[in-house]
Amino acid sequence: MIVENISWLFFDKILRMGIGLLVGVWIARYLGPEQFGLLSYATAFVGLFSPIAGLGLQGIVMRDIVREPGGKKETLGTTALLQATGGLLAYGLTLGTIYLVRPDDSIVKALVAILGSVTLVKASEVAVYWFESQLLSKYIVWVQNGCFLVFAAIKLVLIKINAQLTYFAWAILGETLVAALLMLVMLGLRGPRPRQLRISLARAKVLLSDSWPLFLSGIFIVIYMKIDQIMLGQLLGGEAVGIYSVAVRISEVWGFIPMMIVASVFPAIIAAKESSETHYYQRLQQLYDMFVWLSVGVALPMTFLSKPIVVLLFGDAFAESGPVLAIHIWTTVFIFLGVLSGKCLIIEELQLLALKRNLFGATANIGLNFVMIPYFHALGAAIASLASCAIAYYAMDAFDPRTRPAFKQKTQAMLFFWNIKTHNGIK
Repeated sequence: MIVENISWLFFDKILRMGIGLLVGVWIARYLGPEQFGLLSYATAFVGLFSPIAGLGLQGIVMRDIVREPGGKKETLGTTALLQATGGLLAYGLTLGTIYLVRPDDSIVKALVAILGSVTLVKASEVAVYWFESQLLSKYIVWVQNGCFLVFAAIKLVLIKINAQLTYFAWAILGETLVAALLMLVMLGLRGPRPRQLRISLARAKVLLSDSWPLFLSGIFIVIYMKIDQIMLGQLLGGEAVGIYSVAVRISEVWGFIPMMIVASVFPAIIAAKESSETHYYQRLQQLYDMFVWLSVGVALPMTFLSKPIVVLLFGDAFAESGPVLAIHIWTTVFIFLGVLSGKCLIIEELQLLALKRNLFGATANIGLNFVMIPYFHALGAAIASLASCAIAYYAMDAFDPRTRPAFKQKTQAMLFFWNIKTHNGIK
């Protein structure tokens, strides 16, 4: 079932990666660096507040459903209420903040108001949590890919009719709303029916007591993943954001690989932890080794081919994105490792450590961006992102005895060239 689940997720992400990148290329070419930068800025700005809607509950909910399947209806119902409340709060904070930081920019305020509405349907994600916990990702793929393809076609129509910038934001919102509704319908057909879900105040307290470190951690993750685009927009303007966003879009497209694999093996990792510590760490080392191979296999060729790829896809207007991509692509190594170790912290109930490492990563990214952006512009933001990812997802593990085993395993995985030489008898 794990292999089947990975296959469905792989199909989902490959389809989204291919068609999504293609549609994104057309949109970027159509809008140009300035307007594409404004759309990217608004998307990043909304992303800063999205963890408030999620409340850090995803991993906790999946863990609890696997461990206590009898309480699934209460867990899902309570989670839906909590995330609906979080979504309202997130949307209010998003609107209030954009009016403070960009009071005279009507276009950006409109984009943020439209895109920020996605937080209002965050509660529908309980359906996703259920299907992922049961290794039934095919139902998620059916719904989300159907919506994705329809709205990809709509975006191409918008380009054809020379639509204004805000119409693309409406298309993004429309895709989210339709997918949310259909996921709830699918939950009713293949899982617990939404009207059967129960709400429990006691359960809410337990969920929030477990998830609050992940909630804060999620905020810090988003800060150091998105703050570079926002700071570029505030310090240099929309065009700089457009140049940087193209590089980030190509770099981040590979992030589906560790998320897909970890989502599928998460229940098996939990089972390994409960049965044998030795088996648990053997499983983790295998995954760390594989993730390093995959991420370096992506980053190394992209380093040398970054500019030709950018020009081929996005045109000469985005040629400056090439050197940015050559640096930013190496964040994938640490992101791959971080996705796995982050889930391990949930299994080992060390959510506070996840909060700590992401706090340091966010702080480092903000500080480095302040230093690097004025001198190196988009290139400086890429350097800051790489350094902060290395700090958060690797270096921080060395400073706590509870995460030092993860640090050693990651180090062993990253020394794969040495391991190859040793295996072949080369000294």
